[in-house]
Amino acid sequence: MADALSLRSTIRAQRQALTPREQQRCAQAMTEHFAHHPLFADAQHIAFYLAANGEANPNGLMQQALTCNKACYLPRLEARSMHFHRYQTGDALITNNFGIDEPSRNSPFLNASELDLVLVPLVAFDDHGNRLGMGGGFYDRTFAFRLESTARPLLVGVAYGFQQVAALARQPWDVPLDGVLTEAGYRDFSR
Repeated sequence: MADALSLRSTIRAQRQALTPREQQRCAQAMTEHFAHHPLFADAQHIAFYLAANGEANPNGLMQQALTCNKACYLPRLEARSMHFHRYQTGDALITNNFGIDEPSRNSPFLNASELDLVLVPLVAFDDHGNRLGMGGGFYDRTFAFRLESTARPLLVGVAYGFQQVAALARQPWDVPLDGVLTEAGYRDFSR
């Protein structure tokens, strides 16, 4: 297993090396694979993220969800926690300390346990649903209750296929993914 710092550096460089056309092609394939999947179709409260630094982009799925009148949410970072605020087309966004756009503090939010589905950014993933994030621990802290229960929401990583690695070390606080969506399709880890 590669160390996390080295792996983050390598995979982030690979993501950023993708051309805008390659990124768009992958995002479109992900949307086509998942837009009619039962996990997505049945979800009413879905959390997305705004892709940054070459991350796989779930924007097509968010547009699909908005078209279908699903409630869409974006993360907002506050201190060491994360809250999911409602997002609708045209809502104003504010750039946070990490350079990521997020909803205003005044927009309505939903508790993480009330979401049906969360599309999660990641740096790397393995065959067991382990996820390597950016290192801030926001998703793990927010969804720590999932370590005690298989209750909702479902956590689905969104990544390029090359972000899969042989194995990631799992820490006791790491919350595993239920599945991952890549340009090749959806893969379920819950079985």
